Amino acid sequence: MALPPGSFGLPLIGDSLKFLRDSQFAKKRHQQYGPIFKTSIFGEPTVFMRGQEASLFVLSKENQYFVVSFPPSTKALLGPLSLSLQTGANHQNRRKLLYQAFQPRALAGYIGAMEDITQRYLEKWVEMETLTWYPELRNYTFDVACKLLVGMEKGSETALGHYFETWSKGLFSIPLDVPWTQFGKAKKCRKLLLAELEKIIRDRQQGTPSGNDALSLLISARDDEGKSLSLDELKDQVLLLLFAGHETLTSAIASFCLLLAQHPDVMAKVQAEQQQFPAIEPLTLEQLKQMTYLEQVLREVLRLVPPAGGVFRTVINACEFGGYEIPKGWSVVSGITQTHQDSQLYPEPDRFDPDRFSSDRSPKPFSYVPFGGGLRECLGKEFARLEMKLFAAKMVREYEWALLPDQDLNLIAIPMPHPRDGLRVNFRRTTMNR
Repeated sequence: MALPPGSFGLPLIGDSLKFLRDSQFAKKRHQQYGPIFKTSIFGEPTVFMRGQEASLFVLSKENQYFVVSFPPSTKALLGPLSLSLQTGANHQNRRKLLYQAFQPRALAGYIGAMEDITQRYLEKWVEMETLTWYPELRNYTFDVACKLLVGMEKGSETALGHYFETWSKGLFSIPLDVPWTQFGKAKKCRKLLLAELEKIIRDRQQGTPSGNDALSLLISARDDEGKSLSLDELKDQVLLLLFAGHETLTSAIASFCLLLAQHPDVMAKVQAEQQQFPAIEPLTLEQLKQMTYLEQVLREVLRLVPPAGGVFRTVINACEFGGYEIPKGWSVVSGITQTHQDSQLYPEPDRFDPDRFSSDRSPKPFSYVPFGGGLRECLGKEFARLEMKLFAAKMVREYEWALLPDQDLNLIAIPMPHPRDGLRVNFRRTTMNR
């Protein structure tokens, strides 16, 4: 059976640089070769696939044909004990433990702190009037993640926050381990981050677990054999949770802000829905569930600009897809962005249309995968959805924003999609009549 069409690019580095620098890399190759093509990135022969059938095949054949994989830089910086790198029964066991921090009861307990931090930032932005929003949103989501995951106030202003920023820039980079490269700087910051996290964990273990952040739940959690997480594992898992609860959310929230500014008709409908809810009362899970149009808008944001562009896997048993052989030992990338851009699944895929997700038009299974799917679907999916919805509801009720002219709004894809010039806006309070 033939290998997929495509080329491996340059010796040794293959197409790694093009993949990292060109946000349209996969799209251009798919246009050239069709729904499946081969290339070489990060030193590995790699097959890119797109479409609903590809998502279903890759995400539902975990441990049969595929195991989780990441670029070498990501593996080194996440750490060997991170849930995202574990496989098989070990992964399932650890996933069950970590889920305790994201079950409905835990989420309900996060709302108050989430709302307080959101309000603080909204008031700060009103005072600033004109701002470059993306770095501010990064600080906001990091403060929320630090408070709810490790019980730390204003995490973005601490050493942890500064180390974290440098660390995250190296996650998708060429893994050249010398001090002046992005990867070298990130690796140094990983050590500093783990030292900070160790202090926080030891303090918490010696004190009384507060019970209302994820770290407290993880310290007291026990697996099926009654064992708790070791210190080293706690550090790697908390680092992963901070990354997952921050970087992807910043991208998603920034995309929401950008798309609503560009589509005043959608903004007007979201504001009209919010008129049903009393602005003076704290938000509840029940209220958030009733915001059905806002839910459609957020789903369409994640379709159009999914924070993770694809999922990486390693082939453990040779298999066949679309009439082509995929050899054992190769890497596979199942494209989330490219699947969401499939015009057979989503007519006029470039158009921002929240009505795609109205109750009578639900997408086919595995055609909408912003959080992945199958055994490895994003563990913090409901945490992310909660934070996005709460932030969006508070924003549109009492504030408005306008894009400043003469800025580049094209998206940089790595490490997560964000506007090239950082999303510059005017921000002000409105007086919505109640």
